[in-house]
This record gives sequence, structure tokens and C-alpha cells, in this order.
Amino acid sequence: MDAPLQEPHYPHADTLPEPGSSLEVAPGVRWLRMPLPFALNHINLWLLRDEIPDVDGTAQGWTIVDCGIDNEATRVYWERVFATQLDGLPVLRVIATHMHPDHVGLAHWLTGRWSRAVGAAGAGFDCRLWMSATDYAVAVLGSRADSSMGGDAAANFAASHGLADADAIAQIRERAGFFASMVPHMPAAYHRMMDGDLVPAGSTATASGRHPWRCLAGYGHAPEHIALHNEALGVLISGDMLLPRISTNISVSHHEPEADPLAMFLASLDRLRALPADTLVLPSHGKPFRGLHARVDQLFAHHAERLAEVMAACAHAPHSAADLLPVLFRRPLDVHQTTFALGEAIAHLNALWHQGQLVRRSDARGVWRFSPA
Repeated sequence: MDAPLQEPHYPHADTLPEPGSSLEVAPGVRWLRMPLPFALNHINLWLLRDEIPDVDGTAQGWTIVDCGIDNEATRVYWERVFATQLDGLPVLRVIATHMHPDHVGLAHWLTGRWSRAVGAAGAGFDCRLWMSATDYAVAVLGSRADSSMGGDAAANFAASHGLADADAIAQIRERAGFFASMVPHMPAAYHRMMDGDLVPAGSTATASGRHPWRCLAGYGHAPEHIALHNEALGVLISGDMLLPRISTNISVSHHEPEADPLAMFLASLDRLRALPADTLVLPSHGKPFRGLHARVDQLFAHHAERLAEVMAACAHAPHSAADLLPVLFRRPLDVHQTTFALGEAIAHLNALWHQGQLVRRSDARGVWRFSPA
């Protein structure tokens, strides 16, 4: 999956914000970094200086972009941020770029933490979650105790694509509550974001007026991922759609087994070429960087190479997605990584199948195997 930039430019190459602290990367934009208990061991979160209309005029404060997973360590680091990094101002809204647990896990706690109830002290205030409707709905479903984000359906799907290791299948079956363990609740209400919407969060004041962030919907990694572009600042909060040193995971899951997310992802990436080449990209993993167009080109080349490897393997003999894991991922994988890797292998097979270059047939064991058309 690794596809490093040839000539990266990292404006903050020698500096990382410690958990609980922040680093300003653009006027009114601060970078936070929280730990994750996975091989991908961190997530970048963002603070945007903000203001919103209030009963007393205009309320000054901050917008949070992405949340971290729901665990005690992340809450402790957030409390440290609140105490030391907000200049004594409140959080006014929370934006989630998409529904994955590291992005939305603490949305319920953050919005609840900063909402005010109606009472003698004054009018109430809702610190609202902003995200796309599709990802909000999927996150709500995943947070339920009876969620189908894993369990038998996921295990059977993995087996149908050739995963035969009994321990791996058992662990996938046992992960039925994995999503809900990191996203135990979702806010009961939210504000919908759609492609092209203008979000006033952190609007930049210039002589020509105020400049909000424009929503850019992206597909393939999540159902309806929203990146945020501020033209005045020359900044793109890219979420997981554009990462500097790893390729975004593009997976097929048991919920949509015939999907072609790779085609959707590449089409979404292609739209980012319309942004200026010197845009400062703020990714969810890795360091802020410049070189947007070159990175998009690299990712297109990366997936073209992977598709060619899949075609070559299937031309030699019919392959299942599990057969392709050592072809596409040349390193040991734990079960957590295997789940993502298998989904990505299926995504590349499905892309070639939808293009008419491969056909698929179910063998005597019910395993899908792909061969040239």
C-alpha cells in the first residue's frame, strides 16, 4: 500500500503536536494529533477559529474537525486541549469528515460536552454535529449493539472470497461489536453537509469579505466522505481521501458485495486536480503537505500497478481475493489488517470485473475466483 511522495514538501516536517497540544498550520487553523491503538497509530484532528450568531450577538469559539475514537485516553487528551488550547473559548460545532470510528467515535461526547441546556443561566445552545447524511446514517447503524458491521455476515463474505484460516474467520465473526466499541453512541441530531455546500466554520476574514469552507464529496473510502477546501487560505482538509505516504483503504464489504469503490475513489481523486497545485493539504494521517497534483498522479499510478498485478496473477490461474493477499501486500498482516487487505483485494478484482477484463465464477466450495474474460 505504501506509495511515498517523490518530492514531498512538509512545511512542519520537524514538528509534531503532542497529544493534548496544538500547532497552528494556517491562520485560525490548528493541528491536533491523537493516538490510535492500531498499526496506523495516530489521527490528525483540526481546530478552526469560528464564530456563530448567538442570542447575544455573535459567539466566538472553535469548530472541531474529526473526533478520535471513544476511549478514556482520547477524552483525557481532549480535556487537556480544552483547558490549554482554546484561548478560553467554547467549541461551537463538530464536523466529521466521514463515519469511520477514528473520525466520529467521540462526536456524541464532544457535542454533549459543549451544548448548554436551557436554564436560569440563559438560553440553551446545541453544539451540533455536521456530516453527510449517508455517513451519519451508517454510523448510527454501526453504533447499535445489534450492528451488522461484523459477525456472521462479514465472516461468510470473507470465506466466499477465499479466506480459509479458521482462526481469522472466527476473529472476524467475533468482531460484530468492534465498530460500536469505538462508536458507542451517535448524536440524536445533526446538520447535513452536501457536495458544494459552504460551511461558515472558521471563515477567514479578508478585505473582500468572509470566506467559508466548501464541501467536496468523495466516494470509495466511505459512503459520502466530505473534505473541506478554503480558497482564501489555500487549505484542503482532505480527511482520508488524500494521504501523503499511504494509499487510502478502498474496500468492498459484505453490505455491498458487488460494489466498485475503486472507480468511485479514482473519479473523486480526479476532481481534486481542479484545486491549486500549491494547496496545503491537511490529511487525517501523516503530516500536512504540499504537492496535491503530484500525489494524485502517484495514487493513480499506484492503483494502475496493482490492477496490472491482479490481471497478471489471474491470467496465470484463477484467483480469489485471498489468493491475491501476498501479491498485493508483501508483509505480514494481523487479523485487523487482513480484514482491510481482503476488502481492498476484492475492490481491485471488482474493478476489473466491472470493466469486463475479468469474469468471476463460484467454485465447488462457494469461493469466487476470477480469470480473464
